[in-house]
Amino acid sequence: MPISSDNADSSTPNQGADASESAPRVSDAVERGGDASNVGLHDAVLSGWFLNDSSEIFRGMSIGSDDVVVDVGCGDGGSILFCARKGARAVAIDLDPGTLAKTKAKLDDIEPGRHEAHVADASELPLPDAFATRIICTEVLEHVDDPQKVLGELVRIGRPGARYLLSVPDALQENLQKHVAPPLYFEKPNHIRIIEREQFAQWVGDAGLIIEQQSSYGFFWSIWWALFWACDVDLEHPDHPALQHWTATWKAILDSPKGLSLKQNLDRFMPKSQVIVARKP
Repeated sequence: MPISSDNADSSTPNQGADASESAPRVSDAVERGGDASNVGLHDAVLSGWFLNDSSEIFRGMSIGSDDVVVDVGCGDGGSILFCARKGARAVAIDLDPGTLAKTKAKLDDIEPGRHEAHVADASELPLPDAFATRIICTEVLEHVDDPQKVLGELVRIGRPGARYLLSVPDALQENLQKHVAPPLYFEKPNHIRIIEREQFAQWVGDAGLIIEQQSSYGFFWSIWWALFWACDVDLEHPDHPALQHWTATWKAILDSPKGLSLKQNLDRFMPKSQVIVARKP
């Protein structure tokens, strides 16, 4: 498994522990030992991810039974599972056959025979033109050799009017990681580029998409990962007092009267990721 944060189970919404269900209460998570994935999922919901009541995978990106959703770089499948549970036809795509097989098994549990999974490179998608109504591609462009080519493929498979949910690691926190992460973090198959906010928007616009919103989230994870590298723990079991204390601290902040406002300000300053919701004309 690559060591980059967006490939880890606890780092991004589409990798969380069954993010398609209602987010667990933060207090419950901390009572179970300050589990960062659960606290991070709650934090993500506050940022607009996995809105069950409105069936939005992210605010402004609703999912319904008439949708065909393609998740390119689906990972453990949190996002595509959310969409399948909302009745959409789901197509999961990833380079890792083992991870993809697990995601496909979960999709089959929801509705056998309705959903697809393909092992494929993001720059050559095995799908026809104008195939999907919703396209998700989160934390992928920083890994690939030609981001513009990948965006071109995403646009190709979208129908007219298709909606896109795209994200990349934010440049400020990536530059923070440069000071604390091992060199491998910025080598293939991990991150091979840092994408500035303006550059991200430029790429999306140049691909022919209309940007409807650009936002940011995940200050919690920016700090968590900066601490992680110093703790010398296994990524699969990141149990360390420093990480537990940071998780509990963030829980206390979110529980405070001004917690949401502080979170929003810090998310704008040094988020884990930039998010764009866009539309194909």
